Amino acid sequence: MIDLAPDEAASWRRIRRYAVPRWMIERATERRLAGDWAGACAAANVRIAFDLTEAAAEYGADVAAAVEEDLRHLAPDLLRWHLPRLLGGRTTLEAGLTVLLSRHGAPELPDVPHLQVTTPAMAYGPQRLTLRLRPVPDGATLVDWTTARHLWDARYAADLRERCGGGPDRAPFLHPDGTPRTTAELPATDPGPDDPAARTEWLTLLHAAGDVEGAFAAAGIELDLTPPPTMHYRSAIDPVGVLAGLPLNLARLKPEARGLADALGTDRLQILHGWRSAVHLELTPDGGLRVSVAERPRYRPGDIPKMPEALWRLPADLALLRTGGVAPRHLHPLVAGSLLPGLPPADGPVGPPGPAAPEPVRVRCRGEWHQVVSRDGELSMPHTEEERQRERALRAFGGAVAGCFATHQVWTSGAGRLPRALRDQRQELFLRAQHGDTPGVLELLDAGVDPKVRDGGRRTLLHMLPLLDHEPLLPRLLAAGVDLEARELLDRTPLLTAVAERGSPALVEALVDAGARLDVVDSMDLSVEQFIMQYQRADLAFLRERLEKEHPGLGADWWEDFDGEEIEDW
Repeated sequence: MIDLAPDEAASWRRIRRYAVPRWMIERATERRLAGDWAGACAAANVRIAFDLTEAAAEYGADVAAAVEEDLRHLAPDLLRWHLPRLLGGRTTLEAGLTVLLSRHGAPELPDVPHLQVTTPAMAYGPQRLTLRLRPVPDGATLVDWTTARHLWDARYAADLRERCGGGPDRAPFLHPDGTPRTTAELPATDPGPDDPAARTEWLTLLHAAGDVEGAFAAAGIELDLTPPPTMHYRSAIDPVGVLAGLPLNLARLKPEARGLADALGTDRLQILHGWRSAVHLELTPDGGLRVSVAERPRYRPGDIPKMPEALWRLPADLALLRTGGVAPRHLHPLVAGSLLPGLPPADGPVGPPGPAAPEPVRVRCRGEWHQVVSRDGELSMPHTEEERQRERALRAFGGAVAGCFATHQVWTSGAGRLPRALRDQRQELFLRAQHGDTPGVLELLDAGVDPKVRDGGRRTLLHMLPLLDHEPLLPRLLAAGVDLEARELLDRTPLLTAVAERGSPALVEALVDAGARLDVVDSMDLSVEQFIMQYQRADLAFLRERLEKEHPGLGADWWEDFDGEEIEDW
């Protein structure tokens, strides 16, 4: 496939705008170039969960020195840029992954330490990464990037163009400056191996046109189209249909599979894409590659190592550049420098764009078009105070409001539909909050965005504080009148949310000090104390002690059926 599916494209456009903000790239790069790898990790919201001195004592001085060399060149912002995402209209990191960055020892040896990063446990929780040095944990969902240093190591970032099937002067489907190649400029016949970018285009177009057998044959890959045996109650699997639906980069499949298989000491890999089938890759002794389709194990991926998606498909950035979903100057600088060798020097900042000041939006009101705009911390409307009081009285008596007043009601309640332009403005604010972009949120508030806005889940910015730096935001939001006891769709207050979504002890304490009620329960009748126990918040022992004294037994009756000792061990 050449282009992304519509929902994937929408997700990637938002990811490239919000998930790795420009300031993060600039701060992490500045720290990395200064030799401060720990500072670079802090700038990119990466927690370091090991100590090099202890690593030297446990694994030896040579291993510690090799790891330190990797860390000096680790670009945590580039790592975050390339990490797998949930997609499907979402932008957050795929949860619960262990991404292996470098291996320090032969793969067949037991307990070989790996430099690795783990993604958050919660899909919509804080987007903090954790960097570790340890053996591969049992039962982890692994993504092996040990042969993909161009995704995280600044020394190899320039290899991205070659690794995605590009040539010495351009990436596939693009001119050197990033402008898309027209249909007339794409190859109509096999250009041969001397033009890697054109050959990648040819194979991709052949595959996208449905000629699966011809595309694999042109790529020099042996194809076994024998239908796999299936369980008796399942329909047969069509290998051609499976392979036609995979967005494979056939030009790079064989070398990437060979590199990873050699590193792992195996001759078999698998691609898992979808719930029903798996694509098996077998490296043959003569240097070839044989591809077949099998039924995917129902409950586990099996014993065959998984080939990560970054090695078998074209990067999303290529598709976005091709369709205009991202401007070349808005790419990560290391990505742009690799994919677009002919990109003219920028005359200003590069990287994802910062927040835009809210523009006026037209709303149909009483047969006329009015303009509403976030200005000076509120959603401003062209209505007098007398008109506002009349509408408030009408709403108090159960009357229906319309026009500007209906828009304002949806804006501050989260219930209902907004005009598209206002919905986009609200989305920018809450997506920046979701990805921990505190400077971006503050910049939008400085530009006049109403801090009392709620998202579609009826969350306020106070509910988003577990994802952000609360110190500059909490006093500002409270001073602006954001309700400390506001309830979102699950009937949780900001305090309940902070406990349930791994908010820091400092944030929880700040909310309590600000006067947050402790005797609250959500729609499941779960209390603050029960969330502390459920999520093993040992760091909130101070709050649990206070709750036991002031509000003993608060919450759901069914909670008493659980054994307290078992709860503590969850």
